[in-house]
Amino acid sequence: MTIKIKTAEEIQKMRVAGKLAADVLEMIAPYVIPGVSTGELNRIMHDYMVNQQGTIPATLNYHGFPASSCISINQVVCHGIPEDTKKLKKGDIVNIDVTVIKDGYHGDTSMMFTVDEVKPFASRLCQVARECLWLGIQQVKPGATLYDVALAIQTHAEANNYSVVREYCGHGIGADFHEEPQVLHYAAEELKNIVLKPGMVFTVEPMINLGKPHIKLLPDNWTVVTKDRKLSAQWEHTLAVTDDGYEIFTLRTDEQPFLP
Repeated sequence: MTIKIKTAEEIQKMRVAGKLAADVLEMIAPYVIPGVSTGELNRIMHDYMVNQQGTIPATLNYHGFPASSCISINQVVCHGIPEDTKKLKKGDIVNIDVTVIKDGYHGDTSMMFTVDEVKPFASRLCQVARECLWLGIQQVKPGATLYDVALAIQTHAEANNYSVVREYCGHGIGADFHEEPQVLHYAAEELKNIVLKPGMVFTVEPMINLGKPHIKLLPDNWTVVTKDRKLSAQWEHTLAVTDDGYEIFTLRTDEQPFLP
């Protein structure tokens, strides 16, 4: 496994790409309302990325993926395909995942949106999933391992009687969309061997399920859903290991970290 250490110049490009990705999520927020289709949300984001930002939507045609974003509703864990026939309704929880390419480098981020008022158990799942993300990120510093990151995420999820999806994970990122290492979100022993060093850049993006961790892939070969059809929530940031901790490239304006 070769983990690329980014140069200062590469880090700066990723800083720019990360901010642009965060801007897409901030821009789309007012449009996430009952009655809008996920296809329409995708078109608005595509237009913003291409015509306002001058970025390339990384997911469009990536291994054949047909859209410029992934929009995953309720029991969809990840890789939901935006469609005009899928309309949001009151009470839905929705993950929107965007990756932009600027000057050859990727910025990758996602967040949960709630459509109008949602049930307390759905709101709580979204909140705890966000806490899992932050608790994982807060382990990042030189000399720590990806095991420390994963253990913090899994411990908090299971303490709240949720489960962590195992088949999908975070990843190194840079000039390539997906690089080494694989950033698992459960405490697998092999993660103890991946020691964090300044200049490593990767995503942390835990998928937290209300029910059991098991998932299945739908016939479109993209959409992943919970096997028990219970809700799933995910948040994602792109970050770098720094000399004394971490720097998050995809922070949104006024976003507050979770402090335990």
